[in-house]
Amino acid sequence: MLRSFCLQLMSLVWILLAHHHLAQGDDCSERCNLAHGCCDQDGKCRCDPGWEGKYCEQCVRMPGCLHGTCHQPWQCICHNGWAGKVCDKDVHICEHELPCQNGAECVYDGDGEYSCLCPEGFHGKDCERKTGPCEKAGFPCRNGGQCQDENGFARNFTCRCLAGFVGALCENDVDDCVMRPCANGATCHDGINRFSCQCQVGFEGRFCTINIDDCASHPCKNGAKCYDRINDFDCLCPDGFTGKMCEVSSPEPTWVTFYLPANRENNGAVKSTTSENLRVTQPEPVRTVVTGRRVANHSERASGGGLLKISVKEVVTQRDAGLSESQLVTVLVFGILTAALVLVTILLMLRNRQRGRQRSNWCKSPSQAARKLQEQECQVGMLNTVMVEPRKTTEL
Repeated sequence: MLRSFCLQLMSLVWILLAHHHLAQGDDCSERCNLAHGCCDQDGKCRCDPGWEGKYCEQCVRMPGCLHGTCHQPWQCICHNGWAGKVCDKDVHICEHELPCQNGAECVYDGDGEYSCLCPEGFHGKDCERKTGPCEKAGFPCRNGGQCQDENGFARNFTCRCLAGFVGALCENDVDDCVMRPCANGATCHDGINRFSCQCQVGFEGRFCTINIDDCASHPCKNGAKCYDRINDFDCLCPDGFTGKMCEVSSPEPTWVTFYLPANRENNGAVKSTTSENLRVTQPEPVRTVVTGRRVANHSERASGGGLLKISVKEVVTQRDAGLSESQLVTVLVFGILTAALVLVTILLMLRNRQRGRQRSNWCKSPSQAARKLQEQECQVGMLNTVMVEPRKTTEL
């Protein structure tokens, strides 16, 4: 019983919902303007493009329409007193706004348009401009310059020049190369408010300040390191390679040390100097570089055999015969010190000798008693002199 009652209750609820949905569908179809829209599954009225409103009863006006209405989509039907495509022009503009200036008469031309009858000496849409210096001079500004005279009320005109021109009438083109903007020897070409730089070989950029990387293409071979230069490059070659791009393989040098006899006579015979001189001349070591290549031997030319011919490059190291610079400076300093010491010694000896002469002259006196006393003093003085001279000489 309970199960049957639940089934009947669910059936009743379903019937009520279906009836409510059908009622809503009938309500949408009755109110919605089906010529301008349609009813969706939710019972709402969906409008076609150009129509709006809850039941799609209103048309959409033209975009920008100010004082107008529509009967069909995208229309702009102006209200009374307005005209124009978007109904933005006042038909009674000559009465409401008085657009004409300087005493000009306003005339309505229809469709919201008007014209002004300007008095003598004035012109323009609203007679706002006066026949001033610019018009009298025939608008003299050149190169696109704008003539300004305060709408004709100024006493003189002025020219407002475009960028790149100067002068009273904008007649002079500004030299844009006067500041020398191009670098690295580039040639500057002046233009109208601009310049261009013709770069030297090896440079690029707006101002020719960029050195082209000549190592970008990796010209160095065999693992060599590339150094960029101006329109050039250098390659630091590893051992065993040479050439501009280290592309040439060079044989490794072999160092050989041998002794070259000191004296030779006639056909390379060695002349012994042991019996003729007290000393024996030692041969000087010579360092040589040996490289090898295959050549044909004279004895084997007929048979076509080949031997390894050794070409020896002698690198003779010459010993310096004279003194080095440091040795020469040392000898010169010691010579100057020795000469100064000798000169001081001679001056002291001459001074002591002169003192001895003065004392000997003083010792000569007419009185015998005084002479004896003086002789004793002179002897003591001479003895002191003799004792002092060796001491001074030793101290020096």
